[in-house]
Amino acid sequence: MKLKHAILEVMNRDLLRHAIAQLGMADGVDMRRTEAMRSRLSRAHRASPEVLMRMLPVALVRRVCDVRGVPATGRKAALVAALLAGEANRRGNAGRKRSANVAAKTPAASNPRKASADRAAKRRPKPSAPPRNGATTGFETELWAAANALRGNMDAAEYKHVVLGVIFLKYISDAFSERHAQLEAERAEGADPEDRDFYIGENVFWVPPEARWAHLQARAKQPSIGSDVDAAMAAIERDNPDALRDVLPKDYARPALDKRRLGELIDLVGNIKVGDADARSRDVLGRVYEYFLAQFASAEGKRGGEFYTARCVVKLLVEMLEPYQGFVYDPCCGSSGMFVQSVAFINAHATGNGNGRKRPRSASAGVLIYGQESNHTTWRLAKMNLAIRGIDGEKIAEGDTFHNDRHPDLKANFILANPPFNVSNWGADRLADDKRWAYGTPPKGNANFAWVQHMVHHLAPTGVAGFVLANGSMSSQASGEGTIRKNLVEANLVDCMIALPGQLFYSTQIPVCLWFLARNRGANGPFRDRRGQVLFIDARAEGHMVDRTHRELTDEDIARITGTYHAWRNKRGGYEDVPGFCKSATLDDIRAHDHILTPGRYVGVAPQPEDDEPFHAKMTRLAAEWRAQQKEARRLDRRIAKNLAALGFGPDKE
Repeated sequence: MKLKHAILEVMNRDLLRHAIAQLGMADGVDMRRTEAMRSRLSRAHRASPEVLMRMLPVALVRRVCDVRGVPATGRKAALVAALLAGEANRRGNAGRKRSANVAAKTPAASNPRKASADRAAKRRPKPSAPPRNGATTGFETELWAAANALRGNMDAAEYKHVVLGVIFLKYISDAFSERHAQLEAERAEGADPEDRDFYIGENVFWVPPEARWAHLQARAKQPSIGSDVDAAMAAIERDNPDALRDVLPKDYARPALDKRRLGELIDLVGNIKVGDADARSRDVLGRVYEYFLAQFASAEGKRGGEFYTARCVVKLLVEMLEPYQGFVYDPCCGSSGMFVQSVAFINAHATGNGNGRKRPRSASAGVLIYGQESNHTTWRLAKMNLAIRGIDGEKIAEGDTFHNDRHPDLKANFILANPPFNVSNWGADRLADDKRWAYGTPPKGNANFAWVQHMVHHLAPTGVAGFVLANGSMSSQASGEGTIRKNLVEANLVDCMIALPGQLFYSTQIPVCLWFLARNRGANGPFRDRRGQVLFIDARAEGHMVDRTHRELTDEDIARITGTYHAWRNKRGGYEDVPGFCKSATLDDIRAHDHILTPGRYVGVAPQPEDDEPFHAKMTRLAAEWRAQQKEARRLDRRIAKNLAALGFGPDKE
């Protein structure tokens, strides 16, 4: 029996009526028939198990627990979390079972050598394909709902580190346990399951006994669980100093953190495998971690933009620049999303799983990443985000990029960044004569062009950069910004400008733009000579709304934008201007607009379909449509009034 069905079975007629009324689904439902109401709720997506359980008294939630075989002890929030986690786990197991059934039906290779090669290929870790741009990718939504149910009144910014730290601990413990079992089976051949070297050599974190998940889960109900988790985090950092020094959160023992809820969270996460070979091949933890980051960013609103850039924007930047090999740099790296997507891009395109273009044969299979982040807690998120994917984060430094550049001699092949917008208090007085300001001194009240010139300073002779800025950077003439922008254009550094739609970011609802700069815009390998030209793309009409306040670019949107840029940049691209969308402008065109780089000034207006309908015929049609809509509105008003009366809220009750 599915969870939702079990919930509906325990709901009596009054609860069913209440649920239907609360969800606005009374239209066309016979409110006198219990089965009709259950049927209506069972088909409605918005009547999710989480929503329905909020309406149940705790006694009925316990009855659902009994039906589902879940321990029925604890508070309502913990019971709801356990039920949702169990449902998520069942779905994951069902998916694996289906995959196994398909594999079992596949005939074995008749050639012994081929069969051996197939077995070896199965043992090799597969590159993980990047998840979809959408908000949900499997069971993450249900896991989030369960974890969020345990948050209580804790602030999202605080709870973020509690949850992500526990998930990370589970990940490294799963990977360790799997390797430990392998070594146990190989004892006769000299393997030692308690020898740290047997783990480090396989790129598995060594987990000391006091930090292993079984030990922690056994103590989850103890009042000392906060101190136990802190000790586990400290022990893991101590024994893995190269990757995790001062990275993991170690404040679970603080009095303000409810230890009962912490124990319930540990039990919840304990039900999901996130670090074994199967989970790693499907990047389960990567998906969960990224999804949780996005949800916390949404919950924190403006503050969320400090550590998370919308996945679709990151993917667009990466697909534009194609960072196949070399040094990749992000001077304000947040939670390291740019680096994660760069590695995912390489893995996808190396096997032809990306957007159709395979990596050139001459390209290496990886990149070296360099980054810097000024916020200590965000820096820790970045290090964990890289560690769970096996990406070397040694060069992710902590510190103020402007005043303590930790990579002063770096010349990067690729720079990807989403710097904070319009920062006013950035310490400009202390950097008045800085060598990075080759194109003009940035204004004291806005750091936008300080970020731009910092990135130009760190570009290699053939390097390219793509970054997000506020729309004002394309047109502002205040405090010398127009002069800096002019100097960048005249130096042939600006390659492409893209105007994006609004509502892509959690930190701001305003539209933003993407800048793409290139050091060498002459004929260079597969690229044509683009000096004296700039490509403008107006993508403000792209994307779709995923909820009331957030928009997302689809893979098709990203492919259209990147395909346009690559066609324009490459020698045999076959590029053509598209009115209203893209335009290859000359320097003379840009000078005529006073070096303002807003794409809308250059791309023109998309052609509109001709309206050849006679005026009288059009007005007759529109008037008829209006009358039909008015008639439908009156019908709906009558139905609403009838439903309200059926619920006991008729005019005689006023």
